[in-house]
Amino acid sequence: MVVTGAHGASVAVSCQYELQFKDYTKYWCRGAFYELCRIVVKTPRGEHSDRSSIADDRDAGVFTVTMSSLKESDEGMYWCVIARQGKNIYTGVSLRVSHTVITTTATPLLTLEQDEISWWATLRWILFILMLSCLASTHLAVWRISRI
Repeated sequence: MVVTGAHGASVAVSCQYELQFKDYTKYWCRGAFYELCRIVVKTPRGEHSDRSSIADDRDAGVFTVTMSSLKESDEGMYWCVIARQGKNIYTGVSLRVSHTVITTTATPLLTLEQDEISWWATLRWILFILMLSCLASTHLAVWRISRI
């Protein structure tokens, strides 16, 4: 999802989630990759950073991040995240800063299926196959040695 905000203005991004996650911590982080992102603001206290704030409407199942006084340096990839045990739920938002007077409010939907398949899942399968290969090689080597 791409969100565009005007230079010097504010932009609000609403991240919708299923009500079963209403008691979980939510946060907004920045980084090209989710796994390496830096938290900008997080709930539960409706925290503020220098130009960003977050508010969680737990009855509606939506948390809203507002970024103000947008600069060109604010452009980049951001992530709406629900922190939970195991795998967090997240969705990406690409922020563009324009010198026009257009401000966009967006509502990405956070679901379990939405970003579950990632390069981490592929890496886990590769590592699993490598470990299985090592185990099989070890057993084969032990079997050959024991035959001598």
